[in-house]
Amino acid sequence: MKIQVLALDGIFDTGLSTVLDVFTTANELAVMLSLDVAPFEVAIVGLRRKVRTSQGLAVPLAAKLDPSAADWLVVPAIGYKTPELLVPALGRPDIRDATRALAEGAASGTRIAAACVGTFVLAESGLLDRQTATTTWWLAPLFRQRYPAVRLDDGHMLIKSGNFVTAGAALGHVDMALWLVRQVSPELAGLVARYLIVDSRPAQSAYVISDHLAHADPLVERFERWARASLADGFSLDDAADAVGASKRTLARRMQQVLGKTPLSYFQDLRVERAVHLIRTSDKSLEQIAGLVGYADGVTLRALLRQRLGRGVREVRMA
Repeated sequence: MKIQVLALDGIFDTGLSTVLDVFTTANELAVMLSLDVAPFEVAIVGLRRKVRTSQGLAVPLAAKLDPSAADWLVVPAIGYKTPELLVPALGRPDIRDATRALAEGAASGTRIAAACVGTFVLAESGLLDRQTATTTWWLAPLFRQRYPAVRLDDGHMLIKSGNFVTAGAALGHVDMALWLVRQVSPELAGLVARYLIVDSRPAQSAYVISDHLAHADPLVERFERWARASLADGFSLDDAADAVGASKRTLARRMQQVLGKTPLSYFQDLRVERAVHLIRTSDKSLEQIAGLVGYADGVTLRALLRQRLGRGVREVRMA
């Protein structure tokens, strides 16, 4: 597998390093264990003669970006973690050049993988329009506003759609790189994960800080405050709309625009968040915790935790 890793100025140090470490470890283990797996040919490429990471380190570029020469083009994140910094950065000339190069590469059949904020660079090209994708959870509201034609599913850590793979926040770079190794050898990918001590994490929803997302919009923030105070009482759309001072339709539309969720779905997210906190920090029984978050019994809460987090109660308690 020939892989080009695109290094844009201000590239996220951890993203670049972890992607390279996964492929290097895969190559080393394949040799050490005499596995019948061809080496991954990895090159760091760029669009300018010099590139520095977000921490100011010089990136050793091997060549200029040439997507047609790669099986996969990997787009790590750039180190802009807030909308105020990211939006202006997406207008930079080098990123505009990158989006055109990505479109040309996709047209020639090159497959593209992007992680974290790198998904914004890929989305800027228009290639993700009408595709399903994920992104870094704390920038999901901005992603929805900026790329309405993309079917965003930010609860997942990794999504493949057509010839594109997108991964979630920060260390989602590792999940993305392991996925690429898995396409060649599931056995090798499993070994790399063990050597690097990487647990399976199909969902990034377990890591989301719900009130952080809610602060992206005043109406959603008011709903979030009402919902937290009403967890034990149960959900009522009529009560929610009255509390936030909006019609039910306006509330539902704004929640969808900002969070990609219905009011009820977000209410359930907050129930899960509160339940997880109590499971980890209190000695209350599951039945007691269920009552505190508005469920009649622990069986229902147990099923919801498994559905939303992909984990059982014991796994949640030990995390």
